[in-house]
Amino acid sequence: MRHGTGARRPPGGRVGTGRAAAFFDLDKTIIATSSVTAFSRPFYAGGLITRKDVLRTAYAQFLFLLGRADADQTERMRAHLSTMVAGWDVAQVSSIVAETLHLHIEPTVYAEAVSLIDEHHAAGRDVVVVSASGSEVVAPIAALLGADHVIASRMEIVDGRYTGEIAYYAYGEHKASAVRALAEEQGYDLDASYAYSDSVTDVPLLASVGIAAVVNPDRALRRLAGERGWDVLTFQRPVALRTRFPAPRRSVPTLLVVLAAVAAGILLARRRSRA
Repeated sequence: MRHGTGARRPPGGRVGTGRAAAFFDLDKTIIATSSVTAFSRPFYAGGLITRKDVLRTAYAQFLFLLGRADADQTERMRAHLSTMVAGWDVAQVSSIVAETLHLHIEPTVYAEAVSLIDEHHAAGRDVVVVSASGSEVVAPIAALLGADHVIASRMEIVDGRYTGEIAYYAYGEHKASAVRALAEEQGYDLDASYAYSDSVTDVPLLASVGIAAVVNPDRALRRLAGERGWDVLTFQRPVALRTRFPAPRRSVPTLLVVLAAVAAGILLARRRSRA
């Protein structure tokens, strides 16, 4: 398995000579888990979600992680979660996330991802974190890594509370569109740029650059990577970042981080049901 920046170009793709960037998905690409699952227990303990919410949302997320959720199921899940968190107090969510970020997310960053980000910076490339999670959680993690830009989902907030409306959803083709917009704004040559992701939903992102690689892919994505000439990377060594970087400022997560956050509950629920 490759562990560097030398990902192969897609067949027929050309590598340009302009300013380049490296685009990284977050969950299971930079960090060894889903950024949203770490919030299940603290939000439940804080009274923001019920046990029923935990189980229903966790099951939907479980199907998604297995690749068994179709577009309709995904949309129903998103609508349910939007309704569930509407009215949540931003300040309360902020205080919970501030603690959880350091305890459960920061120590899960892959050492291989950190090294790869350092390599890209050393080569003069900007690093962009691209995630469907909320910008207020993604941004502090990206800051720890020294990333130059962030593309992430945003939720609408009115009078200090979430309205339940999604202002921008950084998912699927929307990620690729945002990457193209940022490239135009920053003057990136996408043919000379890199992208990394573990998810088949990020195929549009991977296909938007000249040099792509998949990280810890499932069988379907691994097969697709072979067809398109994308390198397959194995990341397996989480490392705590606080020894390398200062702690991020306290911030507030958007709905999409909170939404699937309860997914971790399915693991506990399934294990207990089998006990």
